[in-house]
Amino acid sequence: MNDIFYLSVKVALTATIINLPISIFIGWVLTKTKMPGKSILDLIILIPLAIPPVIVGFFLLIIFGKNGPLGSLIDNIFGTNIIFTWIAAVLASSIVSIPLMVRPIIVSMSDIDENLEKSARILGASHIKSFISITLPLSYKGITAGILLGFIRAFSEFGATIIVAGNIPGKTQTVPLAIYTNIITGNNDQVLKMVGICLILSITSILIYTKLSSSSKN
Repeated sequence: MNDIFYLSVKVALTATIINLPISIFIGWVLTKTKMPGKSILDLIILIPLAIPPVIVGFFLLIIFGKNGPLGSLIDNIFGTNIIFTWIAAVLASSIVSIPLMVRPIIVSMSDIDENLEKSARILGASHIKSFISITLPLSYKGITAGILLGFIRAFSEFGATIIVAGNIPGKTQTVPLAIYTNIITGNNDQVLKMVGICLILSITSILIYTKLSSSSKN
């Protein structure tokens, strides 16, 4: 069971690390710029929340499969295929979890007083320096909340993962997939242990998120 949890943490942590700079950039674009098409970008980010994860996995399988546009490109360059590997599990987890990471960051950045950023630029700070010195520090609660929600969603991912990464013990079998396998085989003791640990992680993350959300309103 330790190997299963190690793999799940590795997949979720990698997905979260990949999503973090992307989510911060998206949050900044949607709240602090006048870029055309922001509503379309916002819609695209929300799509993984609106469709079943198995559909996400299906599209990833088409795109990154050996004959898919990106899959064939990866095969030609690196001589390998990511389908049914832990990297595919990371990809699936990243896609389904990024909306939950982006939303708190957007809310946090939206609450920042624009006059602070304008004052910094009047004093000669560039947009990048203003972002690093003002926007980013003042968004830390939203960023922290997004990391928590994104990690837990990536850790608990099932539908897209089983389609694009499979359920291979020791290779791609994360905790949700192991729970599914043990339910089928009737190994209820293992199921209860894994479910208990998952509940503790989820409840702890929700409590921290709630605390951050309530403190940001004060």
